[in-house]
Amino acid sequence: MKVAIDSAPLTSGHSVRGIGVNTRELLEGFKLVPHNGVQIEEVDFSKDNLSGYDIVHYQYFKPYFIDLPFSKTTRKVILTIHDLIPLIYPTHYPAGIRGMLSFAANKYLVKKNVDAIITISETSKKDICRFLGVNPKMVHVIHLAPRPIFKKIEIKNWKMEIDGVHVPKRFALYVGDVNYNKNIPNLVKACKIADIPLVIAGKQAYEVEKMNLDHPELNHLKGVDWSGVIRLGFVPDENLVELYNLATVYIQPSFYEGYGLPALEAVACGTPVAIAKSQCMMEILGDDYNYFDPNDAKSIAKAVTNPNVGKKLPRTYSWEKTAKETLKLYGNV
Repeated sequence: MKVAIDSAPLTSGHSVRGIGVNTRELLEGFKLVPHNGVQIEEVDFSKDNLSGYDIVHYQYFKPYFIDLPFSKTTRKVILTIHDLIPLIYPTHYPAGIRGMLSFAANKYLVKKNVDAIITISETSKKDICRFLGVNPKMVHVIHLAPRPIFKKIEIKNWKMEIDGVHVPKRFALYVGDVNYNKNIPNLVKACKIADIPLVIAGKQAYEVEKMNLDHPELNHLKGVDWSGVIRLGFVPDENLVELYNLATVYIQPSFYEGYGLPALEAVACGTPVAIAKSQCMMEILGDDYNYFDPNDAKSIAKAVTNPNVGKKLPRTYSWEKTAKETLKLYGNV
């Protein structure tokens, strides 16, 4: 059996974001497990002929843009959909007429040409079934995992500086984008209430002043008081591991997530965590954790001062396990 995996996320704008990282780690995970006759190749779907493959595996789905083929040239098509957050918050992620037409076409193409959908949480599965109108039996949940680099390390008396920016000894950490669902305004307010410096790792927060905050996707950032917030921009993995280990607390403040991988990375590093109560985060982290109300900055601040430490996770997460489950689906689709 020959399987083609879309390599575009490895080199496109996705390369340092979740989709690119997840694609790269899945390919690395495949190297750790027996393939049982499955031959996996990295292929640029936008350039190469896919007709010689038994299965093609698309790595992402954007509801308002058409990336799926109009005709099926291979025996089976598998599509990974991480989340459908733009459809959950349409006011903040407006589709426009072209976007709505593209979404209608996507719904048709998924039903016509896709044989199985992989998603990353039961939360996302429910959204996929609701918005795309597909049979739940064709949607398979395969959880992601923190990469092996994320682990507890001995920090001793480290002092940290990234690109000339000094990181204080005591700080709250957030890793990620500043989209509406991430709840950045309440995060910033909560850290001021808790009187703890906030450090944000992520390109978007670093470039806020260059953004058009009149855009519906960014309008929620108007009026945010960034004073005292340390915005580091993109942080390489080795420095990110150090940040997690040095942080007083990691905060996942999101109203809604398809997964919330940084929270798992923080847990893997032994970092105390404060997590917003949402269906997805409760699925990923389990019932042992205490969760805060993301709509209430005071609730977040209280959780920051009394974070979760050393709680039990509901399952084991590893990219080897993710690869095994993906290979099993290839054989059964």
